[in-house]
Amino acid sequence: MPELEQSLPKYLQIAAHIRDRILRGDLSPGDEVPSERQIASEWDVSRPTATKALEALRVQGLVESRRGSGTYVLDRYGLHRRARERYQKADRTGQIYPANERAEIVAAELVVPPPHVAEMLTLPDGGRAVRRHRITFRDDLPAEISTSWHAAKVAERAPLLTKKERIRQGTLAYVESSTGRRARHAHDRVAARLATEEELKTFGLTGPAAVLVVRHVVYDMDERPLEFAEAVYPPDAWTYEELYVIH
Repeated sequence: MPELEQSLPKYLQIAAHIRDRILRGDLSPGDEVPSERQIASEWDVSRPTATKALEALRVQGLVESRRGSGTYVLDRYGLHRRARERYQKADRTGQIYPANERAEIVAAELVVPPPHVAEMLTLPDGGRAVRRHRITFRDDLPAEISTSWHAAKVAERAPLLTKKERIRQGTLAYVESSTGRRARHAHDRVAARLATEEELKTFGLTGPAAVLVVRHVVYDMDERPLEFAEAVYPPDAWTYEELYVIH
């Protein structure tokens, strides 16, 4: 267990730890979360603190309590697993997807990217980039459409980027090991827009329908862009959450 810090209430830190396990997929819908007794013992806190931690998770809509049984993970929102959770899972397990998810690479090619992609990757005019387009399925239903972009120079040292095959350890981990460039931080920009015809067809939607779009940029230790990705999620299949202290 991580050590508790003094800056946040203990129950919020415990709730955040369990929440992150849920978002990463370590705890799946229907799984039982630690009981009050287990939390009190493992974290060395009082039972009231453990009770408040589970209540915080219930308020967030992540778990439900069943009388005489325990507390279990809900699947009310089809939680969107953000890049951060996938990176954490890859570091812990060597895999980026939980058991009920899989990704299908539908395109892997070297192309002249759209202007906004070239700008994000700081490519020169006419510079080419690798486009990896994939569909992620959750419980065999399309849950995410995403496209990753890397500068052509990256692909010279990471040739698997141009092949329509899953990179099991994750694209970023593969690029890091192939190029020697380590990721330092990432920036996500979240917005909503109407789905395109292709997205409506992939998600099985009738338009017009709003989708969530996440633009994700990874920077290396020298603050150079290493990867740019755009991910699209269908309505009712994602949530945005942030836990913070007011006082």
